[in-house]
Order: sequence, then C-alpha cells, then structure tokens
Amino acid sequence: MTLDFAVLIAGILIVIVLFFFLKDLVKIVINSILGILILFGVNYFHLMEPLGRPDIPINIITVLLCILGGIPGAFLTIILHLLEIGGF
Repeated sequence: MTLDFAVLIAGILIVIVLFFFLKDLVKIVINSILGILILFGVNYFHLMEPLGRPDIPINIITVLLCILGGIPGAFLTIILHLLEIGGF
C-alpha cells in the first residue's frame, strides 16, 4: 500500500514538473519564431533602405541570435547592423 502511494506521489510530481517545463518551453519556442519572423520581415519589406543600410544578411550567426534571443535578439541584430558592429 505504501509503495502505491509513493508511486502516485512521484507521478504527480513528475506531471507538475513537466507542466511547468513545457509551459516555459512553449513561450521560448514562440519567442524564437517571432524573432526569426521579425528578421525576415525587416528584410522582406526592405526596412533598412530608408536608413541607408543594406538588408541584414541571413546567415547562421544572425539566425542563431534570433533563435536564442527571440524578439530581443532580433532587435539586437537590427541595432548591431545599424551601428555596423560585428559584421552584421
């Protein structure tokens, strides 16, 4: 009887931990997708041309920065590109 109770408690704890992890994981994935969409949107609509800059090059560094940073990473990429820092 005590083993069944321990397994039940362990199962409930695992479900709770997975719920909080997956809830945060969904937010991270959505943030990453939005960051990449911002980067592609800036290039698609040529929003750098009025500022006198060419489009942001899409390479592994800029994509990883947008994936890992999400929306702030996309804005950081845009700011670095405008300031001509780091080859962006």
